[in-house]
Amino acid sequence: MSKEELTELIVNGENSEVEFKEDNIRPEQLAKEIVAFANGYGGRIILGVDDNGMVIGIKKQNLEEWVMDTVCGHYVHPLLIPKYEEMQWNKKNRVAIVSVLAGTAKPYVVRTKNREDIYIRIGSISKLATREQIVRLSATGGLMHLETMPISGTNFNNLDLARLENYFQFILAEANFPKTQAEWELRLEDMGFMQKSEVQGYVCTIAGLVLFGITPRRYLRQAGIRIEVFNTLEKNYNALLDVVLDGPMVARFNISQAGFSEIIDEGLVEKTARTLYPFITAESDKIDKGFRRSIKHYYPWAVIRELVLNALAHRDWSRSADIEICCYSDRFEVISPGSLPNSMTVEKMIAGRRTPRNNIIMEVLRDYQYVDARGMGIRNKVIPLMKQFNGTEPYFEATDDYLRTVIYNKGAIIDPENDPNIFQEGLNYDPKRRYFDPNKTLYDPNKLEIDLNKVQNDPNKPEFDPNMSISDRILYLIKNNPKISYKEMAEITGKSIPTIKRSINKLKAEGLIKRSGSPRGGKWILAKDENS
Repeated sequence: MSKEELTELIVNGENSEVEFKEDNIRPEQLAKEIVAFANGYGGRIILGVDDNGMVIGIKKQNLEEWVMDTVCGHYVHPLLIPKYEEMQWNKKNRVAIVSVLAGTAKPYVVRTKNREDIYIRIGSISKLATREQIVRLSATGGLMHLETMPISGTNFNNLDLARLENYFQFILAEANFPKTQAEWELRLEDMGFMQKSEVQGYVCTIAGLVLFGITPRRYLRQAGIRIEVFNTLEKNYNALLDVVLDGPMVARFNISQAGFSEIIDEGLVEKTARTLYPFITAESDKIDKGFRRSIKHYYPWAVIRELVLNALAHRDWSRSADIEICCYSDRFEVISPGSLPNSMTVEKMIAGRRTPRNNIIMEVLRDYQYVDARGMGIRNKVIPLMKQFNGTEPYFEATDDYLRTVIYNKGAIIDPENDPNIFQEGLNYDPKRRYFDPNKTLYDPNKLEIDLNKVQNDPNKPEFDPNMSISDRILYLIKNNPKISYKEMAEITGKSIPTIKRSINKLKAEGLIKRSGSPRGGKWILAKDENS
């Protein structure tokens, strides 16, 4: 570390990655900070600096030996070796920097007074982890496979026996599969689908219930998929669809002697596909010579399939939230609960790194050929197919709570209010509407035109063309009455005041209008009027 880097760290103060300590602290206190950083994303502890950022220097003799042998050797478990370095701050004082990487054997604990305390970093404070946080740390570190956890209150009768027989007979091609309930329970225990409890007997595991359960969400509330569809850019109360799907992940098939298969009972995968299909496709209004209507896809079907299956296969079962799929007017989003497993990052995921979280679920999905064995769908399917399809790239956002994947509908109308044909884009183009530009985040003001022939010249009571968007109506009203109020706009357009305010804020963000003067006595200014 250079002197400039150290200076910047000290000047910026304590945060989620930097902690100041004097070197006279007790060993368990320093162990607490090391453990918190190791259980998170890593960080640096600067010894010889007080809480106010004042450099007072290190005074303890053999400080490196004390940090490595006493603190890390006796108090931190499992063993963790941080990087230690000392630097001369000025002629009088030296400081020590203890650099801790994100651990790979989480959770790390502080062993003291016959206890094992688990700490995590929250902002600039290291604090004891909650029960839920400990579960997630254990799963991240590989100590706990959540998919094999038992689900209280379940039993063999909560599994779809016909689906299990179908799996063993046709998918695994086993001639002698279990016949009695006792045989089934033993076999399913070996496969990780059930677990024996001294109190409740055989109960379903998470993997067994979500793969083959009759109604998984009855016992595991986060086992479903929530699908929401909007003809707007963001969520609102007027969803075209808002439904939570429940059921076992896998379908039941009928396999003919010739080897052909047909689905005779849908699984969650097929239910999701059937529910989404009408909203990501559009049927042409023209009939071809074969009396067929062509189908336009807004996204590659293979990409939709990959994103849904990834969410089902890799979600974090410690999170009590359904997988969420949202279809907006300009994009398609999949939100999978939980952070990326262990040391996985978005960059590594894009590069093709494979770190499966739920091995049992993943293997069963492979048995059914829902997923392939390579596990590189993001790199080999999602990204290249989107580039080939419309020249856009997916967006990935990874947090401690979720992985959000977004694909874009290039050319989709993104001012869809009052537009009944929002999902018919490409069939009824209006060149005066605004269209999504993947290189911009806002509308293109050069494509904005207000056709004054569509409205009467009376600005107080115009009769708007029904195809005119709410934003264009507002712009027309402002042009004719720069001092018009929100209430007046709402009364004239027939919209609510909150809707008017949202549209105004959107137009402000685009740079099409601005407000001059006080809220009461001011006026609206159109950008093109200001520039003329």
